[in-house]
Amino acid sequence: MQGINLKFYVHENRKHHHTLVYEWLLEQAKKMGIRGGTVFRAIAGFGRHGMFHEDHFFELAGDLPVEVVFMVSEEEAEQLLSLLLKEKLTLFYVKMPMEYGVLGMEDGHY
Repeated sequence: MQGINLKFYVHENRKHHHTLVYEWLLEQAKKMGIRGGTVFRAIAGFGRHGMFHEDHFFELAGDLPVEVVFMVSEEEAEQLLSLLLKEKLTLFYVKMPMEYGVLGMEDGHY
């Protein structure tokens, strides 16, 4: 299947409507009918402000970046991005064309 790999990068402690942004993104995607999403926590990184963050026990709890990833259709990607614009969220994202499927199934669908 052809689709879009849509990724967002946020600090794990950042909130929107009193909910962690990565949790809010997953909730919204699920409401839209997107079939899955995953959040990955970084061990180190820096962003547009040049500030370096690294995981050292508890001193940076909640301050590291997380990556929120969805494999979606072009229409689902545009729908999710439109929602984020409407919500006035400022998020860095990556949108890449991708081929995806499921091995071991005749038609490649779940």
